[in-house]
Amino acid sequence: MRIGLIGAGRIGQVHARSLAADPRVGELAVTDLSPAHASAVAGQVGGRALPTVAELLDSAPDAVVVAAPTDTHAELIIQCCARDVPVFCEKPCVTDQDAAQRLVDQVAASGVPVQVGFQRRFDPGYRRGHQDARSGVLGELRRVHLVTADPAPPPAAYVTVSGGIHRDCQIHDFDVLRWVTGREVVEVFATGANRGADHIGAAGDVDEAAALLTLDDGSIVTMQASRYNGAGYDVRMELAGTEATIAVGLDSQVPLRSVEPAPLGHPERVWSSFLDRFAAAYRAEMAAFLTMVERSDPSPCTVDDARRALLIAEAVAASRRARRPVPVGEPSSSPVGLGSS
Repeated sequence: MRIGLIGAGRIGQVHARSLAADPRVGELAVTDLSPAHASAVAGQVGGRALPTVAELLDSAPDAVVVAAPTDTHAELIIQCCARDVPVFCEKPCVTDQDAAQRLVDQVAASGVPVQVGFQRRFDPGYRRGHQDARSGVLGELRRVHLVTADPAPPPAAYVTVSGGIHRDCQIHDFDVLRWVTGREVVEVFATGANRGADHIGAAGDVDEAAALLTLDDGSIVTMQASRYNGAGYDVRMELAGTEATIAVGLDSQVPLRSVEPAPLGHPERVWSSFLDRFAAAYRAEMAAFLTMVERSDPSPCTVDDARRALLIAEAVAASRRARRPVPVGEPSSSPVGLGSS
């Protein structure tokens, strides 16, 4: 297959290595706003650099991977769909609900498969959680708890364009919650605080966030997110039912120490970042994308899935600002900006 990669930044480089290692990829073309970055990444993986997106699309790729800046995602997806080229796009596709619905409609009208980069769906632990939740092993689901905690905050330049901690960080939890449980979130109640870098509060964002979510079957979900988890990168999910309770992410490198006689031990090495923790998942999601293209399979993570995760993120952000419960789908007074803290 001939694959085009748009974006040669940090995550673009991860995808470039995965694509180059897959025997189904015979040719990899790379473009980036920085020609030097495109040339460097192409050189590292045996690909070829192209100066513009237009030239990459004119090269007739069988599929395109979009890892460019967020504000270009929707337009790049539309350009690929117009040429009948399957697309993998990093999240978020867009950062507000109106644009998300327009994109869903345009992709549906094109009939072109688009896969969105929610890599946790391809992590072995989350896949086992999905299996247990759907098979009845847990009995009737009652409670879910999710944690996403970064060891250090992102730089100011990133925070101002990220959409905030709910749309940027917790959106992975919102997506995997829907995917693992098969349920929809109907109401949220959120809070947050600024305890660290001034640039986060100045952008109207928070560095500590918590939310209480209610699912459509009445199950209760608690969520925590942090930009300041000094122990390391901590991502976990617990699911409790009437028959069993399971944990995802409680592995030998989880940055968590017990004060009891140590059932988890004291890890010598902890996860340092999402790229470290989900390295295998990133490879698996790219392999799944190539399989989708090869077999003309349905997308394993659609633009509408991304829209639904964004809908939850917007409700959580609105709840934090208003300091009250918010039904998912209630119109937000500031759907695009971060809003006040």
